Amino acid sequence: MSGMYRKETTAQIVFHDFILPFGGTLNRSNRWIKLAELIPWEEFEEKYAEQFSESGLGAPAKSFRVALGSLIIKEKMEIPDEEVVEQIRENHYLQYFIGKEEYRDEIPFDSSMMVHFRKRITAEMLGEINERIHDQLVKKTSNRRNGKT
Repeated sequence: MSGMYRKETTAQIVFHDFILPFGGTLNRSNRWIKLAELIPWEEFEEKYAEQFSESGLGAPAKSFRVALGSLIIKEKMEIPDEEVVEQIRENHYLQYFIGKEEYRDEIPFDSSMMVHFRKRITAEMLGEINERIHDQLVKKTSNRRNGKT
């Protein structure tokens, strides 16, 4: 499936900017919030976007954050593609994790997109992303030991 690529957001969404339908805020200690902060989404966005044609034909592709975030959700929860979509629809933390700016009770994409996400996010990219996450964790741990936050 080719088509043009359009970034859904121009910058990392800020934790406190996520909009919940009935007020309130997300809990910063939630595992999905913590993981989202460790992933260098924008660093890999451009590499991901290079895979798409500039023809302008076809529906715009989903962002790197939606693609990678969905694959991570699938792996961490050990669920089928169809269930990933349902979990994201039902859970505001997962919607934040994949880069949405507000909670919406709607299907974020067709589950068949998961196949395309797996094709486009290469093993090499995953290796680089894992290295970056590891580096972030080491840095956070080191800062905590040294009394920095």
